[in-house]
Amino acid sequence: MSPVQLGEVLPEADLIHDRATLEAAITDMADTIRADYDGETAPLFITVMHGGMPFAAQLAFALGERGLDLEFDYLHATRYRGNTSGARLAWLHRPATSMRGRRVLLADDILDEGHTLLAIRQWCEDQGAADIRVAVLAVKIHDRRVEGIEADYVGVEVPDRYVFGYGMDFQEQGRNLPAIYALKA
Repeated sequence: MSPVQLGEVLPEADLIHDRATLEAAITDMADTIRADYDGETAPLFITVMHGGMPFAAQLAFALGERGLDLEFDYLHATRYRGNTSGARLAWLHRPATSMRGRRVLLADDILDEGHTLLAIRQWCEDQGAADIRVAVLAVKIHDRRVEGIEADYVGVEVPDRYVFGYGMDFQEQGRNLPAIYALKA
């Protein structure tokens, strides 16, 4: 059976948040983050790849416009690897920058059940980070979140459906769509 192509599902998908809504949410989030980091030295801004890249880039520019300098690094940890359901966490890249005694701001695309973000947060704690904050573009609304993980900064909420676009993928496709869509229920 051949994989389903994005072009086959996108025409039937529901638009959840358009680009203007997402950009406004990121701008609002940047205002809040800037206030929280007022007077601080540059936090370590870690993008969770691949999904967090579009959101993290927009957020970093918005923070820069507000005068907050950032030191950049990234990590790549995944449970999905192109599938629509998660499996065991695989670390593909860990940050090279020392976190010892640092304030860390993690930027990711979505907080769903939270297994991946919880593991990342715990790893950052193990590396000696002094403070860890989590910024996500979207939070999926349901009651299956694992204990011990919440986002400190949230752009938008999304329904408990398979969502894609703006970093989130549909079978490794559609991450560069400038909006968030959901598969038909």
